[in-house]
Amino acid sequence: MADTDRHARGLAVMEKLFGSAPVPNEANAEMLGVTIEHLFGDIWTRPGLDHRDRELITVSVIAALGFERQLRVHVRGALNAGVTRDEIKELMLHVAHYAGWPSGFNGISVAREVFEEIDAA
Repeated sequence: MADTDRHARGLAVMEKLFGSAPVPNEANAEMLGVTIEHLFGDIWTRPGLDHRDRELITVSVIAALGFERQLRVHVRGALNAGVTRDEIKELMLHVAHYAGWPSGFNGISVAREVFEEIDAA
């Protein structure tokens, strides 16, 4: 059973960062519920780091791991949390040196595509 306070907190964070929460379907409903309540309702609302810092960390880790789909979402989230395009570019240069050149190049390519999509809209 969903904890409505955690769920509401999680949805609020997701709406701030991404504009809305994803719509559950038969395949992802349970995982999405845990994501909203635990990850965004508990972890992202902890007082130790603000959303901007959490997005910098998240974008770095996701770029290093090469998860392009989630990287697209979190690059937008980072921009919505106040991270600049120049900071994202610098972050990818840093990722390239610590996680491997392909990770940094892939990350900057994904970021560029997100920037272009935003500019075209």
